[in-house]
Amino acid sequence: MPDNHHAHGDRRLESLLAQRILVLDGAMGTMVQTLQLDEKAVRGRQFAEHSKPLKNFIDILCLTRPEIITDIHRRYLEAGADIIETNTFGATRVAMEDFQLEHLVRELNLAAAACARQAADDYTARTPDKPRFVAGSIGPTSKTASISPNVEDPGFRAVTFDQLVDSYYEQVAALVAGGVDILLPETAFDTLNLKACLFAID
Repeated sequence: MPDNHHAHGDRRLESLLAQRILVLDGAMGTMVQTLQLDEKAVRGRQFAEHSKPLKNFIDILCLTRPEIITDIHRRYLEAGADIIETNTFGATRVAMEDFQLEHLVRELNLAAAACARQAADDYTARTPDKPRFVAGSIGPTSKTASISPNVEDPGFRAVTFDQLVDSYYEQVAALVAGGVDILLPETAFDTLNLKACLFAID
């Protein structure tokens, strides 16, 4: 059962959508790239000794450099966005296993939701007649449920439907606990992955 914040947010969102088009923010990745952070800057103290390179896992910045992510959210809000997406495109267990960080799924999604929530709530307070909303970004993961990654073995799958559902559910639960207003499964390259995501959300 959603708490009052979510129920209130949902009602406002629906009534606004009946009146006008709402503007979504732009890409997080390209904004982070312009900052030209090196491996050390991305890792921070927390992951200084981590065994895997993290420079390409920008979601981790929600834990190591939250002020950078919150600032990017603010810039999109300043530019007129009504809805900002959490920096959680790769923050599922299945995707985070590639970086050996799967134990941090909940912590990372909660931190990302907090970055976006803070920026959105600040702007809503400034302009109460133009409320801002947070969308929990859910990427496609790094694996596909429909296609074999092995050309020699077309029947092989690197992940099962149930594993994807569990992985998505863990992320969705954390995003909802973090106070997002809507959930945004995005950039689906495999409809079966998307089906698993929608199943988890349901």
